[in-house]
Amino acid sequence: MRVVAISGSLKQTSANSALLQALAEVAPEPIVRWDRLGELPHFVPDDDGGPAVASLRDAVTAADAVLVATPEYAGGMPGSLKNALDWLVGTGELYGKPVAVLSAAPSAERGSNARAWVEQVVTMQGGRVVTSFSVAPGDDPAAVLDRVRRALDADALR
Repeated sequence: MRVVAISGSLKQTSANSALLQALAEVAPEPIVRWDRLGELPHFVPDDDGGPAVASLRDAVTAADAVLVATPEYAGGMPGSLKNALDWLVGTGELYGKPVAVLSAAPSAERGSNARAWVEQVVTMQGGRVVTSFSVAPGDDPAAVLDRVRRALDADALR
């Protein structure tokens, strides 16, 4: 299964980007990290968005599943992540794709608002959210990856 992972953070020392890196390191198959979030222009429906948007669309199209890791800013997902998801509106890359939504947060109870926003946007674009949870410091990356893989496997059996 080819998984594309997108961090919703532009922060150099992002816990969400670090989470995706840790998952990629323990995954038996490659997890392709799409990391051009900061290069995306503002969403303009009448524009093609250029090379960064093309690379996002290509990465999601080539993937069997999408993994999104989002921080929570002011009770929701970061604007940069929403902008990236907006670039997929109307072109159908997320349609029918299983999506796992994670949030690296100070505790397992945090990050739920940002995850809910991502879930709603992904679902409105035809994606299937198969799991959504927060990952706290100290959580074992192999156990986190196992939880995501079980959700993706269960979705594939539907």
